[in-house]
Amino acid sequence: MTFQLDEEERGIPPIVALYSILGFWLFYMALVTLRSFVMGFDAQAPMAIRRSIVTVIGIVVTWGLYLIIRRFDQASLHRRTLAAFTAAIPCAVLIAVANYYVFYFYDPAGIFPDLPKEKLVAEQGYALKEIAEFAIGRYFFLSAWAALYLAFSYAAEVRRVERRAAQLEKAAQQAELRSLRYQVNPHFLFNTLNSLSSLVMVDRRDEAEQMIMSLSNFYRASLTGDPLEDVPLSEEVHLQKLYLDIEAVRFPERLRTLIDIPSHVMNCCVPGLILQPLVENAIKYGVARTPRPVTIAIFAREEDDMLMVSVRNDGDVLPEDHDRGSGIGLANVRDRLAARFGASGKIHARSLDGGGYLVELTLPIVRRGC
Repeated sequence: MTFQLDEEERGIPPIVALYSILGFWLFYMALVTLRSFVMGFDAQAPMAIRRSIVTVIGIVVTWGLYLIIRRFDQASLHRRTLAAFTAAIPCAVLIAVANYYVFYFYDPAGIFPDLPKEKLVAEQGYALKEIAEFAIGRYFFLSAWAALYLAFSYAAEVRRVERRAAQLEKAAQQAELRSLRYQVNPHFLFNTLNSLSSLVMVDRRDEAEQMIMSLSNFYRASLTGDPLEDVPLSEEVHLQKLYLDIEAVRFPERLRTLIDIPSHVMNCCVPGLILQPLVENAIKYGVARTPRPVTIAIFAREEDDMLMVSVRNDGDVLPEDHDRGSGIGLANVRDRLAARFGASGKIHARSLDGGGYLVELTLPIVRRGC
């Protein structure tokens, strides 16, 4: 995937480029000044003034080099490198000419008393030699700054691409979470409408009316939340109570419920409707298939800084080849946990000795943001 950078996102910010230019030239000035002291040159003060003038000129010229290089920020790294090192040539010559003028042409007797101006003007090739020598040194200096700029620019571009890739990955994860969350509601609605249809067909109108009211309350509570946001465990348990009220109309004599969750665990955050497929499966494979009363229990506890939430039913033992339905239940929960928590979110399901089924969720403890 290719990312097109906006105009204002090209290269590095101008303030960063300016700081790098100032740092380079001030460091150069400090080194040259230290060298002049070590070598014991005469006229230190006049030379320092002229050196400062050349440094200012160098800063201005290097800023011009930056403006040239910046025009190639959208080009390939090869073209940017070629443009930088090519543009550094005339800039180096310009700085060299300025240096020759300041030090050798303008009042050279002030700092070089043994080198009169007449000799500098008369001696053929002397100026070109000095300018060429200084230009070569400044070219490597400017090339070093250009290489630093290219490195900064490339690193900034990589960071921008990484940020956009992270944003796209987050958007894809959010889309996956929405898809999985909305996958639950239609599935549940389909089963509930089938049950409602059965009640109407046998003329159990009061139970049908009660189921419609419970269904309305359930959807009013479940659809108000953002599918990307976690909810407190207390809210999730409340939704499951509403759902169990709906199913209690179908199985008034067989469905029993038990909720055993410590109060300090109720404020832990879980993905919205994460328990819905588990409770639904417990109804389908536990209560609906067993003629005797069946208890659906919801437990939760903290263990090793993790939240353990389980849904259990004590229905009859199911044969190994029993109908497992469409598979939307456990697979949906597993996918949602993986999308939300990665490897930290786990689901474990097993049959119980003597009958029944247990599904346990393991997820990180989160008490903020929901």
